Amino acid sequence: MLDEHIVQLIKDKNFAFLATRMKDGAPHVAPTWIDLENDLILINTAEGRIKHKNVLNDPRVSISMVDRNNPYSMVTIQGTVIELTNEGADIHIDNLAKKYLNIPKYPSHSPLRKRIIFKIKAEKVFFLPPRYTEYLDK
Repeated sequence: MLDEHIVQLIKDKNFAFLATRMKDGAPHVAPTWIDLENDLILINTAEGRIKHKNVLNDPRVSISMVDRNNPYSMVTIQGTVIELTNEGADIHIDNLAKKYLNIPKYPSHSPLRKRIIFKIKAEKVFFLPPRYTEYLDK
């Protein structure tokens, strides 16, 4: 379901915007780092944060991303969090820090915060390929 262009968007340093639903149905959107494992999208957060509480209540999510090198290329993904795991979550956030910050360890590790990974199965994908490149500053 995720073609090579979408995989590249996820593998690059693009931020994802994760939408979840509050208990009252209101949307909650948070910028986040994103990763991919096989066909599953991975989001790493701390237990107890709003997005964690929201997916415990309703596992349906939406993700939006814009290519940092060409903002006219974007993807939106609707999916379901099919697994929540703490296993490997600290190592995973360190790997994301390498990707996004170019540093070996996540700088905000805390024994007070337990990390958790959302594993998301994409169900509906809309991809807008790169366009309007003639308007970009080079």
